[in-house]
Amino acid sequence: MNLPAFEDFDPLYDEAALAARIKALGEEISRDVANDSDNLVLVCVLKGAMVFMADLMRHLPTSVTCDFLRLSSYSGTQSTGRVRFDFDLTQPIKGKDVLIVEDIVDTGRSMHFLLKALEAREPKSLSICTLLDKPARRVKRLPIRYTGFSIEDRFVIGYGLDLEGRYRNLPYIAALRPEIEAALAGKSSEDALIED
Repeated sequence: MNLPAFEDFDPLYDEAALAARIKALGEEISRDVANDSDNLVLVCVLKGAMVFMADLMRHLPTSVTCDFLRLSSYSGTQSTGRVRFDFDLTQPIKGKDVLIVEDIVDTGRSMHFLLKALEAREPKSLSICTLLDKPARRVKRLPIRYTGFSIEDRFVIGYGLDLEGRYRNLPYIAALRPEIEAALAGKSSEDALIED
């Protein structure tokens, strides 16, 4: 697959907009955990949420801890229909207030799987913080507590979000132009653009 050029993307959120929204999310979360921040564990869903979580953590009480996990539901660019852990948490979460930090919630299938898996580990509480939410694509209801931005059904890159492993390092978020996305989606299923 030939990757789209930068001019094939429309800017959505620049560095200043991201910084302001993430600071506001951090302040909101800090208020919510003010009485028990020692019990808060941030769970970063790799790889996409790593940039978001790094910036979000800087606006939270210093007593929070963090852990990481990675899920997959794809073989190449095709969904297998089954979600699995590629990398799991390294610390127990029983009795902890767990905040899942995600880059984007789309259909909700992977997040639904993750919620069920983590609920079985008996945390005190379990909530979701996502930088981007695509409610129009949702097929699973989810209790998203903190949302950076709600977006239309567009393929996005930058600030941790990728296309074929590229563009994660961009300091802003951009969306693939609809006509380019349609052209790419019209190619063989092996080249289809899929986010979960």
